[in-house]
Amino acid sequence: MRHGKYPFIVGFLFLPIVLYVGLVLWPYAQTFGYSLTDWSGQSQEMNFVGLANYGKLLDDQVFLGALWHNLFLLILLPVVTILIALFFAFMLNVGGKGGTGGVQGVRGAGFYKVVFFFPQVLSIAILAVLWGAVYRTDGSGLANGILIKLGLATEHDPVQWLSDPDMVMWCVLAVLVWAGVGFYLVLFSAAMQSIPKDIYEAALLDGAKRGQTFFRITLPLLWETVQTAWVYLAIVAMDAFALVSSITPGAYFGGGPDHHSELISTYLMRGFLRNGQAGYACAMGVVIFFFTLILSVVSLWVTKREKIEY
Repeated sequence: MRHGKYPFIVGFLFLPIVLYVGLVLWPYAQTFGYSLTDWSGQSQEMNFVGLANYGKLLDDQVFLGALWHNLFLLILLPVVTILIALFFAFMLNVGGKGGTGGVQGVRGAGFYKVVFFFPQVLSIAILAVLWGAVYRTDGSGLANGILIKLGLATEHDPVQWLSDPDMVMWCVLAVLVWAGVGFYLVLFSAAMQSIPKDIYEAALLDGAKRGQTFFRITLPLLWETVQTAWVYLAIVAMDAFALVSSITPGAYFGGGPDHHSELISTYLMRGFLRNGQAGYACAMGVVIFFFTLILSVVSLWVTKREKIEY
């Protein structure tokens, strides 16, 4: 019986492994192989150029600028999203006034969770249309309309939200945070509900304030969840192609004005589909892969802590 179980296990694992190798690992290997050629993507002809494409990336100012924009999102998107989501999750779950039932969330917490989660169910196309209306530069744009009512802008000189090189990445960041906070709020809320309320009640009886219970109880016990959220948001920051290509100015996948919102993914797609530089674009894809992989490993290692049992 001991040896008879192995064919049974192998039989179940064989098909998933074959599919994973064929649909995930093999395309990665192909991309790396194409990155060593001058393939145009429009024919079967290609020549081996070695690491020339990677050397070219180091002198490509557009690529280096796109890398900096990805780093901008990589640093700010996880920090801002997690902080806002943690704050609201804490308030919704244990931020209410303690009554006869002990520690509890604010009144209507379930309704607020639905409201916060709503942006998560919207597609990228809807987000692009919605925020395109918010950032419109005429009087009908929501953001400029508010500023005009407050006397901070005029109809003849509205704020150029997506056309201003200094503001466009901040506008993209705002959309990503708005769209993502609800999901992580629900994620942190689910994790907080597994924490025994007795711990909070004991801390409050000992004179602990709300802020102290958050930093001394909630955050340490949620650290593994925060760690996971950080990795997911880092991946989003490296792959914000759909949103940037939809709402930023510029022909062929956005990136404007003048590459000031260019990401590696938008530059990659433009090179692959429009400029006939498939081999060069594959080199960018390999850079994204290793950068994301290294980032995930480093993030998990840096934020590693001993698991707290309760």
